Amino acid sequence: MNTRITLLLLLIITLFSSCVSKKQLTYFQGTPEEIENIQKVSNEDYKIQINDILHITLKSDNEELTSFFNKQQTQGNNNNINADQLYFTGYSVDKHGNIRIPYLDNVNVLGYSTDQIREKIQEGLSKYFKDTNTIFIDVKLAGIRVTITGEVGSPGTKNILQDQVSIVEAIANSGDITELGDRSKVQIIRKTIDKVEKIELNLTNVDVFTSKNYYIKPNDIIYVPPLPQKSWGTGTTGFQTFTTVVSILSFFSTTYLLIKSL
Repeated sequence: MNTRITLLLLLIITLFSSCVSKKQLTYFQGTPEEIENIQKVSNEDYKIQINDILHITLKSDNEELTSFFNKQQTQGNNNNINADQLYFTGYSVDKHGNIRIPYLDNVNVLGYSTDQIREKIQEGLSKYFKDTNTIFIDVKLAGIRVTITGEVGSPGTKNILQDQVSIVEAIANSGDITELGDRSKVQIIRKTIDKVEKIELNLTNVDVFTSKNYYIKPNDIIYVPPLPQKSWGTGTTGFQTFTTVVSILSFFSTTYLLIKSL
């Protein structure tokens, strides 16, 4: 009798410890007071890195002259450029931190913001325009490229055509985190100019909105680790765990009876 009670208790403990709880699956947990008191996230301007791609266009009354500088116009309508075309029509930052612009040759952009790059280009164009204030220069990141792997619905490399992308948007673009993904330990691997950082975010806590790393940066790698339940193989719900445990117990019971009958 004691053995049966012990086995029953072990089964109950296994059921409660092995299934994925609602708390592990719920994003942004916190009281209404905490949510109301969230401060506005302050973000510094992104500094351009090696292998980034810039989308640069010039406009002025003298379209014939500006057409020499607009690399994209030789490839078609700017309004229809997609992520794949930007690889060929954008300005890629080489290993020295330079981009090559017609007539301006090498322009160093490493560590500069897009506004600072626009000012550098405007200064360089003063050789060809009497009044650079008559031209409109637009400098943007050619989308934010991010690699997402681990427990997500659609892992892979994505190019999101926005100037600013949050960790939540990036994961949503990859089909969300699976039931066996650990939302409390989402990792960002980020390469900066002089080092590689490993950042951990807890997406089950509403405080993630106030994190300085809430917005991702180009070329980030996002990794969603699995919950322990995946390696245990017991299932995500209580019923799945129950059927798994029953199957295991049936296997051992059958094996025991076969050995005993020999």
